[in-house]
Amino acid sequence: MTLNPRQRQLLEVVRREVTVSVEDLAQALGVTPQTVRRDVKLMEEAQLLARYHGGVGLPSSVENIDYSHRQVLNSEAKRRIASAVADRVRPGCSLLINIGTTTEEVARALVHHQGLHVVTNNLNVAAILSGQSECEVIVAGGVVRGRDRAIVGEATVDFIRQFKVDIGIIGVSSIEPDGTLRDFDPREVKVAQAIIEQSREVWLVADRTKFDRQALVRITQLSEIDKLFCDAPPPQALMRLLLDAGVELVVAP
Repeated sequence: MTLNPRQRQLLEVVRREVTVSVEDLAQALGVTPQTVRRDVKLMEEAQLLARYHGGVGLPSSVENIDYSHRQVLNSEAKRRIASAVADRVRPGCSLLINIGTTTEEVARALVHHQGLHVVTNNLNVAAILSGQSECEVIVAGGVVRGRDRAIVGEATVDFIRQFKVDIGIIGVSSIEPDGTLRDFDPREVKVAQAIIEQSREVWLVADRTKFDRQALVRITQLSEIDKLFCDAPPPQALMRLLLDAGVELVVAP
């Protein structure tokens, strides 16, 4: 599809805001909502945009690895990362945990912790921890994504914003050389951003494969994270960024 200047501007607004309503797009572009809807329909057919409940966003990339494959990919490293995280979580902490196979390993490593309060949009995390009598599990509302049992959408973001927790534990799909953290689904990104906002500390869990991947949608910069847990030292460029930003690096033994 060849974009006209208005459509290029529309696409830039969506890239910047991740998801945005038709009315806000119309106001930003100085056109009617009907014009925006026509443009969005054409750009959706060209797979440049996607319509979600509550707004317009970028399409989810089909290049993300299938969930069942991710469960076994680098699994031993993920268990080591999870163990390092669990060693640093104090009894009685409140946590926000997002979706991902590494965060699920963190949940398994936390099953014997006492007095935890866990808010999550990950039904797998909830299932792992809900059987522990000493752990309170609060599940976010929203749309359940069948392929990985994630809960996403505007309702999920609104729910998470009710809480302020000690630690937010997040996974991502990509860490770029300039420290940009990215994922594939705009709805997933919105949830991760809400977790970051509502956490007194943010801990990022990422195995070494995340340093070599690319994903579509920006979450935040590495400088907004307090601790990075990984299974191997990151590339030198990222090491310098961590040092400059004062982010603690924990390499799982």
